[in-house]
Parts: sequence; structure tokens; C-alpha cells
Amino acid sequence: MTTTTSTTAAPTEAVATASTADAPALIRFRPTGLDTAPEVNALLERLGLGPFAPDGLTAFGGRNDNWAGTTTLGRQVFVKTVARAPDGIRPEIDRALAFEASAARLPAGSPLRTPEHLGTDRDSAVSAFRLLPGSRSGSEVALDGDFDEALCREAGRAVATLHTLGTAFGEDPDAVSGPAIDTAEAPLPPMRWLRAFPWSEVQDRSMAQIAAWKLVQDDTEVVAALHRLRERERTAPHTPAHCDLRFDQFLVHDGQLYLCDWEEFRLADPARDVGAFVGEWLFQATYSVFAPTGESTTAKDAVAPGFDLSHEEIVERGAAGLRHHIPRIAAFWQGYTECRTPDPELAERAVGFAGWHLYDRLIATAQAHAVLNPVARAAAGIGRTLLLNPAGAVATLRLADLADLAVPHAAVPHAAVPHAAVTPAAVVPTAVLPTAVAHPAQPHPADAPSGSPR
Repeated sequence: MTTTTSTTAAPTEAVATASTADAPALIRFRPTGLDTAPEVNALLERLGLGPFAPDGLTAFGGRNDNWAGTTTLGRQVFVKTVARAPDGIRPEIDRALAFEASAARLPAGSPLRTPEHLGTDRDSAVSAFRLLPGSRSGSEVALDGDFDEALCREAGRAVATLHTLGTAFGEDPDAVSGPAIDTAEAPLPPMRWLRAFPWSEVQDRSMAQIAAWKLVQDDTEVVAALHRLRERERTAPHTPAHCDLRFDQFLVHDGQLYLCDWEEFRLADPARDVGAFVGEWLFQATYSVFAPTGESTTAKDAVAPGFDLSHEEIVERGAAGLRHHIPRIAAFWQGYTECRTPDPELAERAVGFAGWHLYDRLIATAQAHAVLNPVARAAAGIGRTLLLNPAGAVATLRLADLADLAVPHAAVPHAAVPHAAVTPAAVVPTAVLPTAVAHPAQPHPADAPSGSPR
């Protein structure tokens, strides 16, 4: 038995709960029956915590099975599983255990907080953590409008602290006792998929996801930009990094921010994590354009509303969304630079990774759809802008001390809007949104994939 950190799972039926009448509903799920996962209670009993009490047992959303509740000995615990490879290796567990070993020497009061790891059964790929009762996922907090600048600054401090693990103690991160930190290249974006989509993967993807991949594959400039980003990543200074950063990897508990889900932890370009956080806010800004009031909304709820918006309304809402979110990006960057001095090119690489993040999120959210909706195309357009000219967006996104300077016209490469107003608040949406929703009722040719992989 060894050690790890936390995630969420994918059970069957949603249950809304709220601790007070004024609190937002927290979406929880009915967990997989423990009779089909005896390794869960077996681990808890070996740890001396007692098995789960069946009453009140719930789960969180996500791709991994998980359970949250109280044990018969009164301990509040969160347990999760990860997929086991057919050959018996446990790469996700090993990466998570490597993080726990690296983080074990963080001092009290560190900006990087993570749920206490209680133990792991590596053979069963099951890990247990202290449950943070009443905690809210960062995605819930963001959608409710509560992921404010103060929390973003704390997120920046946490991520910067992560990027100094090991070096903060004057030692090589790999020298920390425990599993070795993975040094393999991060899997996304999958570069071979830029050329052709494997038939085995086609069968597991929705039509909209295939269409999203075609948007990437058919755009030679984007493919070239992704190859350039990968090359820059290989020569960049590497640090311990999360490599799967999204809002739902954060938890807010008793006013404090926690970061979890370490299955992709490895030595990598720290710009990956910075860019992912920036990309999350840009994705929020894109979907807010099509919400009925311009407020943040979920990808699911944003599919239908807003298709009757005029060009001017789209630009206005896009600019308003960026005005609302860019200060949060700036607060994250402030917190980051308070705890770590980035290398000179980190901000520019981070913008490139933010561009990829937008493609990645639109591919993920397309899973339940037959065609790509205009909102997804808008996200792809913003991602394209960032990938093709990352240097031009550094100041716009407040990742440098240049936020008060005029944004160069080169930051708006999209030929469809040659006379768009160039302001820090509006540069990205004016560049891409109008074309993305020009004919919402007409499926784009890419929405009808050919019968065989390209």
C-alpha cells in the first residue's frame, strides 16, 4: 500500500444538495455500488478508518468511479479509482504518488493545498483522501460567478508553488524519496492525430468531436503552430507540473483553495498549467456570449440560446466577457509571479497552450452532440488566434507588465474583420466570433466527416 491525491468520478444519477437555503445547489451523484468494488472498503479497513457507512454515500462527477461519505468509525473520506492498464502497470497511480512524495515537504501554510492523502492500494488502483465536507468544485464556483480575483490570485500562488517543488528545498525533484517523477512528454495535443485520426478512436467519438478534430487537421496553419509550440516546449525549462489543469481540479473549502487530481503530474513546461488556466477563462467568456443575459453558463445550456444575436451584439457581449474575465487572468498572473520568477518566454508559450486548451475543451464538450454549434466554432476561432500569434496576445491577456499599452494591430489576424476596433477588451472576440456564427443553421462541411479516417 502506498500514497496519492484526489479526483472525481462518473456514476449514474445526479442529486442536487444544498447546505442552506441560500447556498447554491451542489450537483452530486449516486455512486457505483460498493458490492461491485470490494477493494474500496478493503482499503479503508486496512487504513483503520472502517468501511463506508451506506447512509449518505454520494459521488462527484468525472471519468473515474468515486465515493464520498462517512465511515463506520466516523471518518469523512473520499475514495477514487483510476483505470488499470491491461499489462498491469499503473501510470496514473504512480504519477499521483510521485506528487505526494514531492509535496510531502511543503511547509505549513504553503499556498499549494491539496486534500490529505490517507493511503493507496496500488494493485487495485484505489486511493483514499480526507473528505472536505461542503467543498465546491472550482467549475461550480466559476459558473456561479464566485471564482473572483482573490481566488484567482491564490490559484496563481498555488500553481507557482507547484512549479517550484523540490527546487524550493534546494534539491532535485527526482531526489525526493518515493516514485520517480514521470519525465515522458505530456500526451496532449496528440501530434500523430494532427495527420490522421485512428479508426479505433473514430468509433468512440461523436460526430461533433470528429468535426472538431477536422477543424484542426484541415487548418495547416494551426497544425504548424502546434508543432512549433511542441518544439518550444521541448527546449523550455521543465518543472513539476499538473498537466491537466481545469477549474474542476480546484476545490474551495472554508474559503481556502485546494488543487487536486495528480494523475498527469510530471516534469513538463510550466506554461502548460498557466495556459490552461487562461484558456479556462477564455472558454467561459466564449460561452457567456450566447447565454440569454450574457452571463456565464454551462456548455450544455449554451447550445441553443443566442443564435438570433446580431453581429454587433456578439461583438459587444464578447468584449464584455473578456472585460469581465481578463482581470481574473491578471490576478492569477500576479499571484504566480509573487511566488516564482517565470522564464522570459513562459508567458508567450502559455498563450499558445491557452489556444490549444480552447480546442481541447471544445472537443471534450462536443462528446454529446451530433454537430458543432456556433459557440464551439467561436472557441476554436479564439484558440486559432492565440496559436498563430501568441506574442500578440501576451499584453492583451495581462500576462506581462504591458497591459496598459496599445495592442498591436498584428494581434488581430482574422481577415474577416479587417476594421474591427482593437482594444484589450475586444481584440479576440472581434477577430473570431462573427465568422464563427455567420450561418448557424447551416452545417459546416466539416460537420459531415468522410466515412473513413483521413
